[in-house]
Amino acid sequence: MTAPARTGSGPATGATAPAAAASAGGVGPAAAPAPTDGVGPAAGAAGPAPAPAAGPVTGTPHPLDAAAVTAYRAAVRAGAPAARTADASPVHAFVLAHALADETVRALAAGEPEPPTVVHLAQEIRLARPVRPGETLVPTLEVAGARREPQGTRVAVRTRLTGDDGRDTAPVGDDAAAVAELTTTALLQGATGVAPFGSLPPAAPPPAFGEKGEPSVVTRELTAEQVRAYAHAAGDLNPIHLDPAAARAAGFETVLVHGMHVIALACEEIADRYADGDIARITAVGGRFSAPVHPGVPVELTLQPDGGPGAPRAVRFSCRTPAGPAVKSGWVELAPEGGGRDA
Repeated sequence: MTAPARTGSGPATGATAPAAAASAGGVGPAAAPAPTDGVGPAAGAAGPAPAPAAGPVTGTPHPLDAAAVTAYRAAVRAGAPAARTADASPVHAFVLAHALADETVRALAAGEPEPPTVVHLAQEIRLARPVRPGETLVPTLEVAGARREPQGTRVAVRTRLTGDDGRDTAPVGDDAAAVAELTTTALLQGATGVAPFGSLPPAAPPPAFGEKGEPSVVTRELTAEQVRAYAHAAGDLNPIHLDPAAARAAGFETVLVHGMHVIALACEEIADRYADGDIARITAVGGRFSAPVHPGVPVELTLQPDGGPGAPRAVRFSCRTPAGPAVKSGWVELAPEGGGRDA
């Protein structure tokens, strides 16, 4: 799924869409998955697509090895000191859940005359415990709802990551324990054949933890090489992140930084500054995408701790480039130091 395009931008008229699924937090036209996936445009399809079948959809189990965790964090931290721990980034939960969510969202628009651009609008990730290298996790997803808007159809999906040992198999939204729960909001840009159904969950900001600390401003500049490293570490090889020609065909000047790359970078900066480098203390993260980020452009992160000096329980953040805001209303919740989190 992709981050919002610039106002008035989008695929160039007559442009050829990249032949890959749109990425996590990038921007560009979403090519349909291969027919073997069962989610491509249906030949001769017409009329509103029906609402998805009730009940959760379970995806393929994902083994998570230590090398993948290390490669992901190294890609996010490129140019910065090595991570102080070997724990997984909280954003790795999104990496594990993304394929099923992306496939399911695209299936909703299978009856459209042309595959729509999938615009990643917002993301929330809540962790009951850190994702552990060496475990196998299973994504289970439900579509919460779809709503027609002037630019297309807005959809929201909820995904749970559970262990593959049978302990955490309750439906999405059940109170039973799961490793992580994710809420993804996206726009099927230009999609008009999806019948509205269900409801869209409101954004859930973190609770207020009292006294606010002094904000910090951090500026980073991501290179095309760093974007390529992230694409491979996250398994997101959409050409709009890797090939300038594909990005130009989609209506952009050059390749785009993955939006979740920016969120992951904010998590690393927050862990380093407010959690003694212990990224496993991040229990939740969320944010809204407002514009794409290009390599070679300064990204300014503003971090606002909340919860008193020296021991923040939440950090709110925003990201902007010289062109304007890129991530709005970002937030991270932190477990207290030594708070007994199951790591």
